[in-house]
Amino acid sequence: MTATLETLDGLSRRMTLNLNPAEIETEVSKRLGKIAKSARMDGFRPGKAPLKLVAARYSGEIRGEVLGDALQRQFSNAALEHNLNVAGYPQFAPAADGAFTATFDVFPEITVGDLSSIKVTRPVVEVSDTDVDRTLDVLRKQRVQYHTVEREAAVGDRVHIDYAGTIAGEAFQGGEAKDFPVILGEGRTLKEFEGGLMGMKAGETRTFDVTFPEDYFAKELAGKTATFTATVKMVHEAHLPEVDDDLARSLGIPEGGVARLKDEIRGNLAREAKRRIQTRVKEQVLSGLLEVTPFDVPASLVAMERHALLEKAVTDLKARGMREQDIQMRDEIFEPQAKRRVALGLLMDQLVLANDITASNDQVQALVGEFAQSYEDPSEVVAWYQQDSSRLNEARALVLEENIVNWLLERAQVTDEAYTLEKLMGNK
Repeated sequence: MTATLETLDGLSRRMTLNLNPAEIETEVSKRLGKIAKSARMDGFRPGKAPLKLVAARYSGEIRGEVLGDALQRQFSNAALEHNLNVAGYPQFAPAADGAFTATFDVFPEITVGDLSSIKVTRPVVEVSDTDVDRTLDVLRKQRVQYHTVEREAAVGDRVHIDYAGTIAGEAFQGGEAKDFPVILGEGRTLKEFEGGLMGMKAGETRTFDVTFPEDYFAKELAGKTATFTATVKMVHEAHLPEVDDDLARSLGIPEGGVARLKDEIRGNLAREAKRRIQTRVKEQVLSGLLEVTPFDVPASLVAMERHALLEKAVTDLKARGMREQDIQMRDEIFEPQAKRRVALGLLMDQLVLANDITASNDQVQALVGEFAQSYEDPSEVVAWYQQDSSRLNEARALVLEENIVNWLLERAQVTDEAYTLEKLMGNK
């Protein structure tokens, strides 16, 4: 058996494999003989069918297996002989004169660039009392109760209305509803529509015009003016719960009252801020690493990653209720994401090996403990991780990634910048 190697574009290689036909036939005969000893065929006892009949039924399948085994074996030996670091799996195809070709990629030789040229802006955030109070207000609004009032509707009130709209005197799809709730000032309906309802009382009817924005999601209505007639059926005033021990208990704080509640909120905000800062910093560091270390990425690994991302996306959509036959998606849309993920994986593997970066058991346990703090009973969460080594391995991978990022940060240009929590959260 012989093999020749060609270098194609970039990391792609092609190997020509020449198999020994006599050895293939010998192995096919040997395997058919083994099958014949137990083969079940109509009209014959097990193992008593003529070899000719067994061969007629099984020879094609057996020959394919023998060829596949021989090609894989010769390819592996030749790869060792040529000192090839094969990425992914070879694609075998028949060639001229009974030979076969194996097309495959090799891993790139990566030389890490100048890490000191990577620039990172790291947000610095202090959780303030205002942040805690703002979050507390959100929690109160989630528990709002509405009471019927007889006055005119104002900002913050919920009104229930019947309405019908026309454009140029004609009704349009979606332009009519019964007992429709609108919270004035919330902005879930068009501003002009809410403005037309402001100041109305229960039982009152009003007609007003609303112009749909040019970028309105319903293209057939964009830029058009509709005339609405609306009747207010009820006006409800919002009542928020008091900030007291009862509110704390309703939010899962059985003891300690408002002070303990605020401490819990502050801790949760601090953990979320830390997570967002880490995400921002990691994105900058890894993007910088890719910029200073350009290299070719094995196309076969990118294709595998694209397929994995597609499968995950389809699974997520099905979990949300979509039917598989309705999901029209091709893995090509994941090409940039897949290429980046493969490139970062190769880079990070090299950094780990070259610099002995590891994830200690103490770090893994600390991360699991941090995860657990967001739950009512942290000890149950910790035990859940401890029961399954795969869960701990996921946590270990996160720690290792964090250690790699921290190692890179020590070598990069890092500028700390004061942020408010709102700015970090993207609210300002």
